[in-house]
Amino acid sequence: MSQMQWSTAVETIRPHVVRISTPRGSGTGFLISNGKKSAVCGIATAAHVIDQAHYWEEPIRIDHLDSGKSVVARRDERAVFLDEARDTAAVLFQRADLPFPADPLGLAPKDMFLKVGKDIAWLGFPAIPTAGLCFFTGNVSAWIGDQRAYLVDGVAINGVSGGPAFHVGPQNLVVVIGVVSAYVPNRATGEVLPGLSVVRDVSQFHDLAPRFASLDQARSAEAPAEPPPPSPDVEGLADTLAKRSF
Repeated sequence: MSQMQWSTAVETIRPHVVRISTPRGSGTGFLISNGKKSAVCGIATAAHVIDQAHYWEEPIRIDHLDSGKSVVARRDERAVFLDEARDTAAVLFQRADLPFPADPLGLAPKDMFLKVGKDIAWLGFPAIPTAGLCFFTGNVSAWIGDQRAYLVDGVAINGVSGGPAFHVGPQNLVVVIGVVSAYVPNRATGEVLPGLSVVRDVSQFHDLAPRFASLDQARSAEAPAEPPPPSPDVEGLADTLAKRSF
Protein backbone atom coordinates (compact mmCIF):
# COMPACT_ATOMS: atom_id res chain seq x y z
CA MET A 1 0.00 0.00 0.00
CA SER A 2 1.41 3.37 -1.00
CA GLN A 3 1.82 6.08 1.65
CA MET A 4 -1.02 8.59 1.84
CA GLN A 5 -0.09 12.00 0.48
CA TRP A 6 -0.28 14.97 2.83
CA SER A 7 -2.85 16.58 0.53
CA THR A 8 -5.17 13.60 1.06
CA ALA A 9 -4.65 13.75 4.82
CA VAL A 10 -5.56 17.44 4.79
CA GLU A 11 -8.83 16.69 3.01
CA THR A 12 -9.57 14.08 5.67
CA ILE A 13 -8.97 16.47 8.56
CA ARG A 14 -10.35 19.69 7.08
CA PRO A 15 -14.06 19.03 7.91
CA HIS A 16 -13.10 18.63 11.59
CA VAL A 17 -11.26 21.96 11.92
CA VAL A 18 -12.71 25.23 13.22
CA ARG A 19 -11.56 28.77 13.76
CA ILE A 20 -12.06 29.96 17.35
CA SER A 21 -12.54 33.68 17.97
CA THR A 22 -12.92 35.61 21.21
CA PRO A 23 -13.00 39.36 21.95
CA ARG A 24 -9.25 39.06 22.66
CA GLY A 25 -7.97 37.10 19.67
CA SER A 26 -8.31 33.98 17.60
CA GLY A 27 -6.95 30.47 17.24
CA THR A 28 -7.76 27.07 15.85
CA GLY A 29 -9.62 24.03 17.14
CA PHE A 30 -10.77 20.61 16.04
CA LEU A 31 -13.56 18.15 16.76
CA ILE A 32 -12.91 15.57 19.47
CA SER A 33 -16.46 14.42 20.16
CA ASN A 34 -19.79 14.41 18.35
CA GLY A 35 -22.22 12.84 20.80
CA LYS A 36 -24.12 9.85 19.46
CA LYS A 37 -26.72 10.03 22.24
CA SER A 38 -26.87 13.77 22.82
CA ALA A 39 -26.53 17.07 20.96
CA VAL A 40 -23.28 17.90 22.75
CA CYS A 41 -20.05 18.12 20.80
CA GLY A 42 -16.51 18.89 21.91
CA ILE A 43 -13.76 21.00 20.39
CA ALA A 44 -10.09 20.80 21.38
CA THR A 45 -7.78 23.81 21.31
CA ALA A 46 -4.89 25.39 23.22
CA ALA A 47 -5.74 26.72 26.69
CA HIS A 48 -4.29 30.15 25.97
CA VAL A 49 -6.73 30.61 23.06
CA ILE A 50 -9.79 30.62 25.33
CA ASP A 51 -8.70 30.97 28.97
CA GLN A 52 -9.22 34.74 29.11
CA ALA A 53 -12.68 34.46 27.52
CA HIS A 54 -13.54 31.69 29.97
CA TYR A 55 -12.40 33.68 32.99
CA TRP A 56 -14.18 36.88 31.93
CA GLU A 57 -17.30 35.01 30.75
CA GLU A 58 -16.95 36.33 27.22
CA PRO A 59 -18.50 34.72 24.13
CA ILE A 60 -16.54 32.22 22.05
CA ARG A 61 -17.30 32.07 18.34
CA ILE A 62 -16.71 28.79 16.53
CA ASP A 63 -16.55 28.98 12.72
CA HIS A 64 -16.79 25.77 10.73
CA LEU A 65 -14.65 26.25 7.65
CA ASP A 66 -16.16 23.67 5.34
CA SER A 67 -19.79 24.73 5.74
CA GLY A 68 -19.30 28.43 6.35
CA LYS A 69 -21.55 28.16 9.41
CA SER A 70 -20.79 29.35 12.92
CA VAL A 71 -22.12 29.38 16.46
CA VAL A 72 -21.48 31.73 19.37
CA ALA A 73 -21.15 29.85 22.66
CA ARG A 74 -21.89 32.20 25.54
CA ARG A 75 -21.05 31.49 29.17
CA ASP A 76 -24.22 29.54 29.94
CA GLU A 77 -24.12 27.70 26.61
CA ARG A 78 -20.81 25.87 27.02
CA ALA A 79 -18.56 23.92 29.37
CA VAL A 80 -14.82 24.58 29.35
CA PHE A 81 -12.13 22.22 30.59
CA LEU A 82 -8.64 23.72 30.87
CA ASP A 83 -5.27 22.11 31.48
CA GLU A 84 -3.20 25.28 31.86
CA ALA A 85 -0.03 23.38 32.74
CA ARG A 86 -0.04 21.64 29.39
CA ASP A 87 -1.79 24.44 27.47
CA THR A 88 -4.66 22.28 26.25
CA ALA A 89 -8.40 22.86 26.53
CA ALA A 90 -11.77 21.53 25.44
CA VAL A 91 -15.03 23.40 24.82
CA LEU A 92 -18.30 21.46 24.97
CA PHE A 93 -21.45 23.01 23.50
CA GLN A 94 -24.66 22.24 21.65
CA ARG A 95 -23.57 21.57 18.09
CA ALA A 96 -26.69 23.31 16.72
CA ASP A 97 -26.46 23.31 12.92
CA LEU A 98 -22.73 22.82 12.55
CA PRO A 99 -22.40 19.91 10.11
CA PHE A 100 -19.50 18.11 11.73
CA PRO A 101 -18.51 14.62 10.59
CA ALA A 102 -20.34 11.88 12.48
CA ASP A 103 -17.12 10.45 13.88
CA PRO A 104 -14.17 12.48 15.22
CA LEU A 105 -10.64 11.76 14.11
CA GLY A 106 -8.71 9.10 15.96
CA LEU A 107 -6.47 10.26 18.79
CA ALA A 108 -3.04 8.85 19.51
CA PRO A 109 -3.26 6.07 22.14
CA LYS A 110 -2.74 6.99 25.76
CA ASP A 111 0.82 6.86 27.06
CA MET A 112 2.27 6.44 23.56
CA PHE A 113 4.27 8.98 21.58
CA LEU A 114 5.95 9.26 18.20
CA LYS A 115 9.64 8.54 17.90
CA VAL A 116 12.17 11.26 17.14
CA GLY A 117 12.47 11.76 13.39
CA LYS A 118 8.86 10.91 12.53
CA ASP A 119 7.16 13.34 10.19
CA ILE A 120 4.01 15.13 11.29
CA ALA A 121 1.84 17.95 9.96
CA TRP A 122 -0.55 20.49 11.43
CA LEU A 123 -3.31 22.82 10.30
CA GLY A 124 -4.35 26.24 11.52
CA PHE A 125 -5.59 29.72 10.74
CA PRO A 126 -2.61 32.11 10.87
CA ALA A 127 -3.36 35.67 11.95
CA ILE A 128 -2.59 37.01 8.49
CA PRO A 129 -5.18 39.04 6.54
CA THR A 130 -6.99 36.92 3.92
CA ALA A 131 -5.21 33.73 5.03
CA GLY A 132 -7.42 30.68 5.28
CA LEU A 133 -6.63 27.28 6.69
CA CYS A 134 -2.90 26.63 6.24
CA PHE A 135 -0.79 23.47 6.19
CA PHE A 136 2.53 23.03 7.99
CA THR A 137 4.86 20.10 8.26
CA GLY A 138 8.03 19.07 10.09
CA ASN A 139 9.68 16.30 12.07
CA VAL A 140 9.67 15.35 15.73
CA SER A 141 12.90 16.69 17.22
CA ALA A 142 12.31 15.55 20.81
CA TRP A 143 9.71 14.24 23.22
CA ILE A 144 9.63 15.96 26.63
CA GLY A 145 7.89 13.31 28.71
CA ASP A 146 7.30 15.24 31.93
CA GLN A 147 5.56 18.01 29.98
CA ARG A 148 3.79 15.71 27.53
CA ALA A 149 5.15 17.82 24.69
CA TYR A 150 6.85 17.37 21.35
CA LEU A 151 9.47 19.76 20.07
CA VAL A 152 9.00 19.92 16.31
CA ASP A 153 11.25 21.19 13.54
CA GLY A 154 8.63 23.40 11.92
CA VAL A 155 6.83 26.74 12.11
CA ALA A 156 3.89 27.84 14.25
CA ILE A 157 2.61 31.41 14.29
CA ASN A 158 -0.21 33.37 15.94
CA GLY A 159 -3.61 31.96 15.08
CA VAL A 160 -2.38 28.41 14.51
CA SER A 161 -2.43 27.69 18.25
CA GLY A 162 -4.93 24.95 19.04
CA GLY A 163 -4.70 23.36 15.62
CA PRO A 164 -4.47 19.58 15.19
CA ALA A 165 -1.02 18.03 14.74
CA PHE A 166 -1.30 14.68 12.99
CA HIS A 167 0.60 11.72 11.62
CA VAL A 168 -0.25 9.19 8.93
CA GLY A 169 0.18 5.80 10.54
CA PRO A 170 -0.11 2.17 9.46
CA GLN A 171 -2.91 1.38 7.01
CA ASN A 172 -2.87 5.09 6.10
CA LEU A 173 -4.86 6.03 9.18
CA VAL A 174 -4.70 9.72 10.05
CA VAL A 175 -4.04 10.02 13.78
CA VAL A 176 -4.12 13.27 15.79
CA ILE A 177 -1.06 13.27 18.03
CA GLY A 178 -1.27 16.71 19.58
CA VAL A 179 -2.34 20.35 19.79
CA VAL A 180 -0.19 23.21 18.52
CA SER A 181 0.82 25.25 21.57
CA ALA A 182 3.71 27.64 20.90
CA TYR A 183 6.83 28.48 18.96
CA VAL A 184 10.16 28.73 20.82
CA PRO A 185 12.71 30.80 18.86
CA ASN A 186 16.42 30.28 19.41
CA ARG A 187 17.79 33.30 21.29
CA ALA A 188 21.04 31.71 22.47
CA THR A 189 23.16 34.19 20.50
CA GLY A 190 21.07 37.25 21.30
CA GLU A 191 19.40 37.17 17.90
CA VAL A 192 16.01 35.65 17.16
CA LEU A 193 16.83 32.61 15.06
CA PRO A 194 14.64 29.74 13.84
CA GLY A 195 13.57 27.51 16.70
CA LEU A 196 11.12 24.71 17.33
CA SER A 197 7.35 24.45 17.62
CA VAL A 198 5.71 23.00 20.70
CA VAL A 199 2.95 20.42 20.27
CA ARG A 200 1.17 19.16 23.40
CA ASP A 201 -0.18 15.64 23.44
CA VAL A 202 -3.87 14.66 23.40
CA SER A 203 -4.04 12.92 26.78
CA GLN A 204 -6.59 15.43 28.14
CA PHE A 205 -9.15 14.53 25.49
CA HIS A 206 -9.50 10.78 25.82
CA ASP A 207 -13.03 10.04 27.03
CA LEU A 208 -13.61 13.66 28.04
CA ALA A 209 -16.64 14.67 25.99
CA PRO A 210 -18.33 11.29 25.45
CA ARG A 211 -18.88 10.74 29.16
CA PHE A 212 -21.39 13.61 29.37
CA ALA A 213 -24.99 12.89 28.38
CA SER A 214 -25.96 16.57 28.39
CA LEU A 215 -24.49 20.04 28.48
CA ASP A 216 -25.89 20.55 31.99
CA GLN A 217 -23.99 17.48 33.16
CA ALA A 218 -20.80 18.78 31.56
CA ARG A 219 -21.26 22.22 33.15
CA SER A 220 -21.69 20.63 36.56
CA ALA A 221 -18.25 18.98 36.14
CA GLU A 222 -16.57 22.20 35.03
CA ALA A 223 -13.99 23.61 37.44
CA PRO A 224 -14.44 27.21 38.67
CA ALA A 225 -12.73 29.76 36.43
CA GLU A 226 -9.40 31.03 37.73
CA PRO A 227 -7.19 33.91 36.53
CA PRO A 228 -5.21 32.58 33.58
CA PRO A 229 -1.41 32.87 33.43
CA PRO A 230 -0.10 35.80 31.36
CA SER A 231 1.21 33.51 28.61
CA PRO A 232 1.72 29.82 27.85
CA ASP A 233 4.37 28.30 30.12
CA VAL A 234 7.11 27.50 27.62
CA GLU A 235 10.07 28.70 29.64
CA GLY A 236 10.93 25.17 30.72
CA LEU A 237 10.81 24.04 27.13
CA ALA A 238 12.99 26.96 26.06
CA ASP A 239 15.57 25.95 28.67
CA THR A 240 15.41 22.38 27.43
CA LEU A 241 15.91 23.56 23.87
CA ALA A 242 18.94 25.63 24.85
CA LYS A 243 20.57 22.68 26.63
CA ARG A 244 19.88 19.97 24.06
CA SER A 245 21.74 19.12 20.89
CA PHE A 246 19.59 17.89 18.04
